[in-house]
Amino acid sequence: MGIFDKLSKKLRGSEPEDEFMGENDTEYVELDTEKGGIESDNKILVRPFSIEDFSDVKPILNSLREGHTIALINIKNLKEKDIVELKRAINKIKKTVDAIDGDIAGFGEDYLVVTPAFAKIHRTKETNQPQEEDY
Repeated sequence: MGIFDKLSKKLRGSEPEDEFMGENDTEYVELDTEKGGIESDNKILVRPFSIEDFSDVKPILNSLREGHTIALINIKNLKEKDIVELKRAINKIKKTVDAIDGDIAGFGEDYLVVTPAFAKIHRTKETNQPQEEDY
């Protein structure tokens, strides 16, 4: 009699309790504890991005929300093209970073580094929190 048969009878009340899981019961259920795909891959992805207009922010935000990506964002093209759009894009990224309890810092004049909650950025004179007056 299989474990599922015993469970079914127990739930219907037709088997005495001592026979359901007796001391000599050697049956067991094997569970598969391995997961396949990206979910089981605990590696962190350091991914470069480039922002040329505001719509380029969406894939960055999606990657950050997944929680396994450190983003290196090149802002040079948008900075040269439209400073107002750059400020808007950075503010959008900052809001998401705050929501995921991540960290963001400027790296040089043309890059942002953005991390999820598990990582923090070491700050020096070269890396700082991006401010609107910097642009």
